[in-house]
Amino acid sequence: MAYDVLIKNGRIIDGSGMPGFHGDVAVKDGKIVEMGKLSGAAGQTIDVEGRVVSPGFIDNHCHYDAQVTWDPLCSFSCDHGATSVVIGNCSLSLAPVKKGKEKRMAEFLSYVEAIPMEVLGTVEVDWESFPQYMDRLDRHLGVNVGTLIGHTAVRYYVMDEECQKRTATDAELKQMQDVVRDGMEAGALGLSVSRNKGHYDPQGVHIPALWADEKEIFALADVLREMGTGIIQSGGGRDAEMQDGLMARLSEATGRPVVYNNLGQSVRRPGEWQKHMDRVNETAAQGIRAYPLCSPNTDEEKLRAYADPAVRNKLHEEMVEWKVEIPGNTISREWYNYIWVEETKLDKNKWMVGKTLNDVAKAQNKRIIDAFLDLVVEEKLETSFMQAENNVDPEAMRQILNYPNALIGLSDGGAHVQFHGGYGFSTRLLGEWVREKQVMSLEQAVRRLTFDSASTFGLYDRGLLRPGMTADITIFDPETVKPLPEFIVHDFPAGGWRFKEPAAGIYATFVNGQMLMKEGNHTGNLPGRVLRNSRYQTTHG
Repeated sequence: MAYDVLIKNGRIIDGSGMPGFHGDVAVKDGKIVEMGKLSGAAGQTIDVEGRVVSPGFIDNHCHYDAQVTWDPLCSFSCDHGATSVVIGNCSLSLAPVKKGKEKRMAEFLSYVEAIPMEVLGTVEVDWESFPQYMDRLDRHLGVNVGTLIGHTAVRYYVMDEECQKRTATDAELKQMQDVVRDGMEAGALGLSVSRNKGHYDPQGVHIPALWADEKEIFALADVLREMGTGIIQSGGGRDAEMQDGLMARLSEATGRPVVYNNLGQSVRRPGEWQKHMDRVNETAAQGIRAYPLCSPNTDEEKLRAYADPAVRNKLHEEMVEWKVEIPGNTISREWYNYIWVEETKLDKNKWMVGKTLNDVAKAQNKRIIDAFLDLVVEEKLETSFMQAENNVDPEAMRQILNYPNALIGLSDGGAHVQFHGGYGFSTRLLGEWVREKQVMSLEQAVRRLTFDSASTFGLYDRGLLRPGMTADITIFDPETVKPLPEFIVHDFPAGGWRFKEPAAGIYATFVNGQMLMKEGNHTGNLPGRVLRNSRYQTTHG
């Protein structure tokens, strides 16, 4: 047999968790056809010189819903070995949408996920229904894209401005069910809802999904039960699960997997991650598939400010004396103990590197806000800071990342683009947590990045290297793979900028049998497709 692609001399880690082995992988017509010691002719032969050959990584929680319309690579997930991404999370999708309502729909995504409206305003919305949106994407993709139907979008589509005022009528519920059914028939991977009380629109009103009662959520989820396909994803699901078991009850009622945010360690909630694990252990023992997501990323932000004394006083009152409550409980009252100086511009300030803002303030006998802003003003905003109060306990993280009833992912790729990326969850897992801290084997890490998500999200032809499986492949160097420092790039429409997080050690990726990326560069190929659910694949061949 003449192969299209022959990948030679690899360390094959196939996604199953079984031990890796040395060998070759052959691809033809977008599928893996043979594995072992191969010598057939091929249109393209690549000697990977002992690098790892694995299934393509799946970035299972993203917000590229708008970006994918102009960026078929869904950068920068593709830089970190992702061959497939899942969008439409946390109830936020850009379809369905009625003519004239596009801006309002974009506002929900913009405000919750911190994507500038100036950028979103450049998207040419030439769809209304969810099937039309999927077909629009399917014509021009580099990576594969799986789509979830957002509850916020569905509610706004059916109820218009009433979607943020009241519960739905029975007639409206039926209309919403019909919308979800249409999207699932077209191959959507599932439904996304939200219980995150920190999610507001620009006017300070909760997004539409949060106005839904349980009757509405269960009614929409019941469409997936009826059709026997798809997953349910929930933003803010942790608190709902810990309060009254909503995530487990949704899964039990529908028979569908429920994936929700998130299992993590936080200094604000000591010991909660263990209680959360105990809860998931109970439901898993009952055969209920309600899985939290977890991330190997710590929180990272670069902070900027000004020298205006009035601003400083306001910040001191709000953020040190804590006279104002911040919606959503998104920052610790002792944030200054978890932000430290990462790099200084001036040599005379090098003594601050590695010290927290609280340490710097005490050393200078200043208020925390003044110490912080004196430094950034003196260095003309070129000081680098790191912030971490989540996922900072190594032992907790070892247990969380190895927890079999949780999925690793949650990059949030495409969101909060002017703060931090999160794209590098995969390379951080492989570099920091596997190579450096040795919290799990390389085989287990690859399985966590591939097969676990593929099987949960219904991508049954991906996530493993096996003859007959789709040839989504990532090739990387386990000795050098890691995320690299972020920097600003001006590559968004309307002059928009964002932080780029590059990767080291990702040699190449293949999507549907074609090379997409090589050593950080796009090959020019656009082999990606919209990923569709098992029911669609069965009925459409």
